[in-house]
Amino acid sequence: MQEFITFVIIGLATGGIYAITAGGLTLTYTTTGIFNFAHGATGMFSAFLYWQFEHAWGWPVWLALPVVLLGFAPLFGIALHLVIMRRLEGASQATKLMVTVAILLSLVAADLWIWDPSVNRTVLPFYAGHVWKVGGVNLAYADLITLGVALAVAVALWILLTRTRIGVAMRATVDDRSLAVLNGSRPEASGMLAWAIGTSLAALAGILVAPKLSLSPLPLTLLIVNAYAAAVIGRLRSLPMTFVGAMVIGVAGALATNYVPKWDAGYPYLAGFIGSVPVVVLFIALLLMPQSQLRGHASTRTREFSRKPTWTGGAMFAAAVVFGGIVASRTLSDNDVFSSTKMWGLGIIGLSMIPLIGYAGQLSLAQLGFAGIGAITVAHLGREGQPIALLWAALICAAVGAVVALPALRLSGIYLALATAAFAVALDRWFFLLPKWHWGHHEYYVFKSGSLQIKRFDLPGVDITGDRAYFVFGAVAFALVSLLVVAIRRAEFGKRLLALKDSPAACATLGMNHKLTTLAVFATSAAIAGVGGGIYGGAVRSVSPNNFEFFTGLSILMSMVIAGLTSPGAALFAGTLLGTPLMINLFPDWTQLTTILIGLNGVALGRNPNGMVAAQLRPKWDPALKHPFVLAGGAAVIVAAFAVRQADLVGNWVMVIVIALSVVLISSVSRGIDNRKSGAPGGQPVLPEGMTAPPEKLGLSVPFTPEDIEALDRTLGLPPLTALSGGRHGS
Repeated sequence: MQEFITFVIIGLATGGIYAITAGGLTLTYTTTGIFNFAHGATGMFSAFLYWQFEHAWGWPVWLALPVVLLGFAPLFGIALHLVIMRRLEGASQATKLMVTVAILLSLVAADLWIWDPSVNRTVLPFYAGHVWKVGGVNLAYADLITLGVALAVAVALWILLTRTRIGVAMRATVDDRSLAVLNGSRPEASGMLAWAIGTSLAALAGILVAPKLSLSPLPLTLLIVNAYAAAVIGRLRSLPMTFVGAMVIGVAGALATNYVPKWDAGYPYLAGFIGSVPVVVLFIALLLMPQSQLRGHASTRTREFSRKPTWTGGAMFAAAVVFGGIVASRTLSDNDVFSSTKMWGLGIIGLSMIPLIGYAGQLSLAQLGFAGIGAITVAHLGREGQPIALLWAALICAAVGAVVALPALRLSGIYLALATAAFAVALDRWFFLLPKWHWGHHEYYVFKSGSLQIKRFDLPGVDITGDRAYFVFGAVAFALVSLLVVAIRRAEFGKRLLALKDSPAACATLGMNHKLTTLAVFATSAAIAGVGGGIYGGAVRSVSPNNFEFFTGLSILMSMVIAGLTSPGAALFAGTLLGTPLMINLFPDWTQLTTILIGLNGVALGRNPNGMVAAQLRPKWDPALKHPFVLAGGAAVIVAAFAVRQADLVGNWVMVIVIALSVVLISSVSRGIDNRKSGAPGGQPVLPEGMTAPPEKLGLSVPFTPEDIEALDRTLGLPPLTALSGGRHGS
């Protein structure tokens, strides 16, 4: 009995940390409408900062603790609100979520850059070694402090939100910002206060949990996944229920540590279950939540769009990818080719996100997990390099994706993202870590001895075992999958996905089976990710659970979002950025630069949710599709440059410069021809007299002015405003 009570006390202390974390998370969501995925990363960074002050520099606790909790944390929260969060007003929920993911990546990368991850660091608990004995049970002072602080935080937050004017104003701002302002509320002050308190609570939780975990960025950052479950039990609104949920999760995890059968007891399939208890609780809590109501248009429409690709453009992109793959395979060094073969697998995983997230708007954070299942399938069913294993990977991942999609039939938005995150983390903590075991006369394993060897595919008549040949094979596979994505967008299925993203309520009203569409897109996306995982595994030859971590999947997703989640070019960008040594070769001493750049670019999504490829690069290439002679001439120059390089008449840099100039000229010459045809001098479009911007831009990025309306009237031959009785209003 004493053992049971001891583990209950330990669980309550851990639950107290979850309660503090979930309380801050609930506060920011309830008062600002933004679910902060970077909440755990803020606590992680604060814990490292506290270690620096208290342990590295020798500051006393009474000084280091207030500096972090009352200085850095609230100021960081206020800066987040002023610089980033307040600019997300009117942005979609997906955009808000991705911005917080970008902050998470930036904080983790900054931490790894500042503090050497190879150095072991420890944080001692408060009053280490001091215990209070009650009935034969030792209660550590640190655990009692944690419980007391958690209870005080829960009570204080409840009083703030329900019994104070500022708290009511904070909640009212989320419900109806305009009405709250009319009633005297100050949204800016409410937002700053919410983010200041929320980040301070995250910092407090990070400092309290650091002694229980190793002072390492990822474990501390992913602690937030445990707090998600508590927040969801409180439905992101009820602080008392959040507190109770946190305690239940903490106690359940502690009891599981002692009472769940271990590997040495003959239960290998439960070996990783202990660390997955909070994730399982989160998944169950999501399944028990009431079904989300079908939503219509948001009151504030966003600027997100999805261009309909043409077969000509898709074929040109695919051909360019294959040609680029051939050129790179013949010009890069052996080491660079080997290091870059994985880019195509990562790119295909990126392509899997386009139908699901880009077209259908379903927030899935588990795509790299599906890729891991695909790699495992190829390793087990393609031991001799059978290419049929890729088909099996697609089918198995499609089936798993359909099962994971079942909660998506009832959930949406943040809750769906949390459900897929729970699935991905469960794969990391449990399924991928299952050891080899025997059942009867059969041997079973997921990752044999911690890793799986994957043989490259044995294609009939083609040898792709070498790195250069496999690189070209990956380029061809990526090109084919990109054409599949184009086909999905152009088909009736693609129209259904866009309708599902725009207004599920309207889809149901018109008789569309939105549930079947959701299942289909999850299965399709998971199948593509499984194929990408198989090709990625063949590229690196040996895979381990570390290759498919949840955090790595966030980096791929953010790269896609930055480039544009509706464009196959974004997948090429993600694969190149994350799957090649490009950044390492350019900046060898800045190992975390890639992740930091991804994070910093991600925080700008509020201003441009369509990404740089879809919003900036793609429009510059649209005119080229209308001028085949320009395309043919540019392609001829590119092919000639490659041929001259193959003949060793010029070096690599000359070839690269010629190809880059040809690509730029194809776009600029095509746009110049269009401008001349429209009669524009100097390459600028002709505008009606008095108009400040092209008509197609007015109302999108440039507001209408009275002069613009008068210019449109003159161009269309309409009478002026004064000539109409009663007046007329342009819009």
